[in-house]
Amino acid sequence: MALKEFIEIKFRLADDSDIGPNKYTPSTSVASLKEKIIAQWPKDKDSGPKSINDVKLISAGRILENNKTLGESRLPVAEVPGGVITMHVVVRPHMNEKARDKQQEDSLKKGGCACTIL
Repeated sequence: MALKEFIEIKFRLADDSDIGPNKYTPSTSVASLKEKIIAQWPKDKDSGPKSINDVKLISAGRILENNKTLGESRLPVAEVPGGVITMHVVVRPHMNEKARDKQQEDSLKKGGCACTIL
């Protein structure tokens, strides 16, 4: 009987608190990790993510893509067998539609110019 390989991961939030550690298989998708983070998000914290698009996972300085699995994401191997990999969780701040539209309009109004000295 073959042993299943598991990757132990904990998620570090912006306030230095953690979710986990939990064990996942290399075939687990990044999108499903994000869904689990949303489900386990501490209820006492404000500004929790509403969807997986509000969450970015960073591992070894790279943002993980939703459509990839943990195995495809080339996670760093834990230095100690049975060690835990820490991923950083970044949550995009919530903006209502009017604020988002205004921000886009303002960025379009700001024309960029450049000077060239010959």
